[in-house]
Amino acid sequence: MTGKDAGRPNDLQNRTFRFARDVRQFISALPRNLSTVADGSQVIRSSGSVGANYIEAQEALSRKDFAMRIKICRKEAKESSYWLELLSEQTPKAIATERERLEQEATALLRIFSAMVNKLNVSA
Repeated sequence: MTGKDAGRPNDLQNRTFRFARDVRQFISALPRNLSTVADGSQVIRSSGSVGANYIEAQEALSRKDFAMRIKICRKEAKESSYWLELLSEQTPKAIATERERLEQEATALLRIFSAMVNKLNVSA
């Protein structure tokens, strides 16, 4: 995150939104074939689900509900990383660094949500 967004309460919401948006842009730049369409569709869903579940967590009815939503965020970030890695063979060299950046962001989000789960002291 950059200085402009630092310290704002919705930093993570903005970050997850940018992640989903950037994944969509990346997928649209891939060559169209059976595997990129199928895998791209999966990563689009999982990347969007990270942010959607984070928004849901903000409206949680209880600590347990919040923890469950954050665990789902973590799961979806991990799934996003998986699909992005799977797409590595199909990614043209011209945009390979963007795929790597997105995979790193998915891993960073996974770590953030894991830390949140650990801090909540609920079973992982």
